[in-house]
Amino acid sequence: MQFRLLFAGKIRQMLKRLLIAFKNVASVVFKMLLYLIIGSAVVVFLARAVTGLVAWKKTYGESAVPARRVVIVFGAGLTRSGGATAILKDRVETAANLYFAGKAQKLLMSGDNSYVNYNEPAAMRDYALSLGVPDADIVLDYAGRRTYDTCYRAKAIFGVKTAILVTQPFHLPRAIFLCNALGVDGVGVEANNRVYLKRSLLYWNLRELPATLTAFADVITRPLPVLGNPEPIFPESAQ
Repeated sequence: MQFRLLFAGKIRQMLKRLLIAFKNVASVVFKMLLYLIIGSAVVVFLARAVTGLVAWKKTYGESAVPARRVVIVFGAGLTRSGGATAILKDRVETAANLYFAGKAQKLLMSGDNSYVNYNEPAAMRDYALSLGVPDADIVLDYAGRRTYDTCYRAKAIFGVKTAILVTQPFHLPRAIFLCNALGVDGVGVEANNRVYLKRSLLYWNLRELPATLTAFADVITRPLPVLGNPEPIFPESAQ
């Protein structure tokens, strides 16, 4: 009987020690996770702050933006029918406004065409044509799968050295940061012709957080996008 009581006491002591050890480990893990979350939040905030500062002095209204020979329009998805989404139409409309105002001579439509039945540049061109932009002044970049790719290819393939960048406010700081880091002297104009749902704006802004970190990593590592033979928009001179 005494042996059983002694054995039970030892078991209780062992369980008590295990519980204390578990609490200590859990406390350490919790602190590590907390520090990781705080550290990540600081890094993301700093990244967004840097891109915001870079874009601050390079963002203009349509009437105030300095003229450049090329406007770069970034892809933004397609509808199920293959047409331009509302957000993409917004960008194309802004680019067309700049073209008709004499701010640029050519529109570089850059988007994803990874699949035969998914062609962002073609949808962008169709919408620009419907707005009255001449086909001869529309240039298509079929391998602008990411913002980084668009900026990289703008200089490497199309010979663009200066440009007006058109996209929405949540995306513009990253676009300006990337293009300027990759050798394209880019100024930005916000595409603000439409009103969007608050949940859509929230989603797009949250999406920019990891995308901005990726942009910094890309600028450091310089991965090669899909390239090809040079197709300068203005062969006789730089833009």
